[in-house]
Amino acid sequence: MGSGGREDAISGKLASEGSILYSVMGHENPSIRTKAREYRIIQETDWQSILKYALSIQPDLVFIGPDPVLATPLVDKLEVNSIRTASPSSKAARIETDKTYMRDLMNRYSIDGNVGNWSFDSNLALEKWALKFDSEFVVKPRGLTGGKGVKVMGFHFRTKDEGIKYANSLIRKDGSVLIEEKVSGEEFSLQAFCDGKTVLPMPLAQDYKRAFEGDVGPNTGGMGSITDRDHLLPFIPGRARDKALSILREVADRMRSESTPFRGILYGQFMFTKSGTRLIEINARFADPEGINILTIMNDSLEDKLFQISYGDLKGGSSFLNKATVLRYLVPKGYGTKPEPGSIHINPVKRDDVRVYYASVSGSLTDVNLSTSRALAIVGISETIPGAATKIDDYMVNLSGDFYMRRDIGTEDMLSKKIMLSS
Repeated sequence: MGSGGREDAISGKLASEGSILYSVMGHENPSIRTKAREYRIIQETDWQSILKYALSIQPDLVFIGPDPVLATPLVDKLEVNSIRTASPSSKAARIETDKTYMRDLMNRYSIDGNVGNWSFDSNLALEKWALKFDSEFVVKPRGLTGGKGVKVMGFHFRTKDEGIKYANSLIRKDGSVLIEEKVSGEEFSLQAFCDGKTVLPMPLAQDYKRAFEGDVGPNTGGMGSITDRDHLLPFIPGRARDKALSILREVADRMRSESTPFRGILYGQFMFTKSGTRLIEINARFADPEGINILTIMNDSLEDKLFQISYGDLKGGSSFLNKATVLRYLVPKGYGTKPEPGSIHINPVKRDDVRVYYASVSGSLTDVNLSTSRALAIVGISETIPGAATKIDDYMVNLSGDFYMRRDIGTEDMLSKKIMLSS
């Protein structure tokens, strides 16, 4: 279920394994359409209509891509009707859909890697806290925002007063707000298969949310991402990855102990700081874009892993190609501020070292119409991260039209700066 670039990667992986796909999409993705035996266009949060369709076809397994669907009762209703899923229940999905729930869990069990955090449901309580707090902070809406609602002091607002003003607006709009201490360092993503007991890690990845080259501009859903051939990152030490995995495993253990077992894709966003590995947030599905990198180099059968998750019985480890990947999203000009949808023509040249995934577009596989969101994910595959970036550069002669792409993601210059800062 889903219609973005992440879901195109999921459907492509499943189709390559011989799965018979029935797809529910919010818009008619031209690539997913070609892989599905049958599809329906249904608003992705219209869980009643999706449930009705699932009951009519009785699939062997349902898997959900986008996060807003996980906030609905859909998974619960599917399970009640004896339709197997490999996605978390609405209660378990709160680890993403309710940021306060995630921090409360960390606080209750003193899980390592936590950051200072405070939740408020009244403007008066927030104002009293602000009088005593003098460090930099982050303001987070309690619920889902598509990666665009979090505001960080020093990036999105300059002064304490500006941050408190934004926090007050969230209390008025949503009824509550979450404040966290600001931590600095290199962010990285660790995704894992989870059956409620076992947590099987995937390669590390890093995504780039800022709209413009040099990591400046407004936050977006993600402009691109990288993975390395050793499944670490050149600026993230192995001990940071090990710590991140131990945090995810403890979170899964604690959720199970509270009778809320998590089954699905557990995805942690972490920051490697001078004081160690800190947890920024947890999500309940494949990342977009980082999940696309991972699926591109996955050796294992995704179908097998999803069925094992649904049975609560993950087996063995997880296997991925020892290749580096770089993903860059093509987006409409003005994306992140005032997007101007255009069109892209694609010369469909097949290469083993480049993959093209279709996101928020319509049209055909060769001529796509852009929306106001991300359009195409281009993934380069090579022995090195800069080599994978070069594969994308070489492939771009096959595309023409009105779009913007960050060309600095995965370059030698970007990596060198990150390695220097982390040393």
